[in-house]
Amino acid sequence: MNGLDERLSLPRNRIRTREKARRRERTLSGLKRRENALAYAFLGPSLLLFAIFFFYPMGKSVYLSLHATDPTGRVAGFVGLDNFRYLFQSDQFVQGLKVTVSFALLTVPTGIVLALVLAALTSGRQRGLSLFQFAFSLPVVLSVGSSSVIWMFLYHPSLGMLNYFRSLIHLDPISWLVDPKRALLSVSLMTVWMNLGFNYIVLSSGLRGIPDELRESAAIDGAGPLRVFARILLPLLSPTLFFLAIVSVISSFQSFGQIHILTLGGPMDRTNVLVYSIYQEAFVNFRFGSGSARALVLFVIIVLLTLVQFKWVEKKVHYQ
Repeated sequence: MNGLDERLSLPRNRIRTREKARRRERTLSGLKRRENALAYAFLGPSLLLFAIFFFYPMGKSVYLSLHATDPTGRVAGFVGLDNFRYLFQSDQFVQGLKVTVSFALLTVPTGIVLALVLAALTSGRQRGLSLFQFAFSLPVVLSVGSSSVIWMFLYHPSLGMLNYFRSLIHLDPISWLVDPKRALLSVSLMTVWMNLGFNYIVLSSGLRGIPDELRESAAIDGAGPLRVFARILLPLLSPTLFFLAIVSVISSFQSFGQIHILTLGGPMDRTNVLVYSIYQEAFVNFRFGSGSARALVLFVIIVLLTLVQFKWVEKKVHYQ
């Protein structure tokens, strides 16, 4: 009878084991559902904000880019891809793209290199450096409008400080914002100064995150300051530089405020970047379809540039 009981008890044990496994699976699935519900509850406000301020405007831009609008800005009819065909055939768009690329090349490398030099010079612990650190970080607290107004007075042809300093060395005054050859360079100089505070703070934080033991050991081995910076600090700072390059490129392609205040896209469209042409097309000429098409093309350009940087530049980044 004992053998028979054991044979009969085997299926019962298997059934009990299966029931326990099913209960465990139900419990785990219930926990997963609760965790997912809790996660969506926390993400709900952010998703709602994204839907209102990102997804809906993006969908509206796609809709408007496929339609024509009347002089009042109302949708007049479906035109398909005609707005995009007109855009790529427009000399103004090509000129705006060239100006935008030139503006990015003038501001991004210069701003990063200048901030890197200043951060390296003030990364020590000597007395008095805090004053320079405060001064170099100061532009970050100013808005685009305030910075533009300050530089508008500096660029004034008769009352500006820049032409006053030129007069002290017996040089003729310059029409900084009116001369087609100097307008883009003048706006770029102002933009470099405006972004200097953010770039300086990010790079200073990156340098402070590098252990002092590495510098001390390299100095003991006889390495000079330039060699330590080039062979040790710069590779360890590459993730920070990579982040700053991506942010700076995106910011340069989205620049609008300083151009609107200083030059209004002129003279002779020499500072008419893509974002300002979108503003003129949509909110001055009330051609929202064409303006939306320009905005979508700019969005695609920024995404492609970011992907290219992640594809090629990130290979030279040292994360360890």
